[in-house]
Amino acid sequence: MELEGVEIEDTFAEAFPIKVARVLITAVNEKWAVEAAKETTGFGTSVIGCPCEAGIDKILLPEETPDGRPGVAIMICHFKKGGVKEQLVARTAECLLTAPTTAMFNGLEAEEKLPVKLHFFGDGFEYEKEVGGRKVWAIPMMEGDFICEEEYGVKTGVAGGNLFILAKDQMSALTAVENAVSAIEQVEGTVTPFPGGVVASGSKPGSQKYKFMHATTNDKFCPTLREEVEGSKIPEGVNAVYEIVINGVSEEAVKEAMRAGIKAAVKVPSVVKITAGNFGGKLGKYQLRLKDVLGLW
Repeated sequence: MELEGVEIEDTFAEAFPIKVARVLITAVNEKWAVEAAKETTGFGTSVIGCPCEAGIDKILLPEETPDGRPGVAIMICHFKKGGVKEQLVARTAECLLTAPTTAMFNGLEAEEKLPVKLHFFGDGFEYEKEVGGRKVWAIPMMEGDFICEEEYGVKTGVAGGNLFILAKDQMSALTAVENAVSAIEQVEGTVTPFPGGVVASGSKPGSQKYKFMHATTNDKFCPTLREEVEGSKIPEGVNAVYEIVINGVSEEAVKEAMRAGIKAAVKVPSVVKITAGNFGGKLGKYQLRLKDVLGLW
């Protein structure tokens, strides 16, 4: 099965339910909105070792934000609702409240709400007002007032949608994965939480040798181990593999992101194959089959 000459393996990405919150960050210009968003979503690649998974969802135009300023939508994901709340409070308090010219608003309509009471920082000088039809807190600070909503929607989304891009050489693989991430960035309601959206390491659950490790190298996808590992997934001629992990507000959003990523990646010469990672369907609730994602067969 091929798409533009690239083999698409008949397999599935195994994904999991996860709790998701979405925050709209605004600032005086896009530069400061992005700076604040990057800081707030830092150290949020994988819950294997990070306190949450987080990333930038979308760059927002002024007409898309409550206060009419440039903005960025971010997502914070955790397997527990309490974990989302803890990370929302900690990250917005330390990384948004402290950033120049920023404001924060709820970015997800959901029945469940999480309280984020940053207004106590105002030490009694805080006051309520309305911005863009929303009830907000104004917290006096050295540069002026920090504006924030108090409640943020949380819902069950999907984590772990993924793609593996296999290419003849490292730079071709890197170009393909960069193009794929750029395409995924256009799909609202999704994030790619790893650095630049790209996973270079790969991983598998547990360890064959070190029992204290929760995750270790995905040896079957390591080109330098092709001749050493039984059942290697590396075809002859492939010398680099990159993975993209996708979290989203829904299964359909993740599927749309996977589809966009695949279609962008296959256009790069020297890409040999695209596949996905799973655990045989034993761990995740969702099986996102590549053939269904693409609607090819």
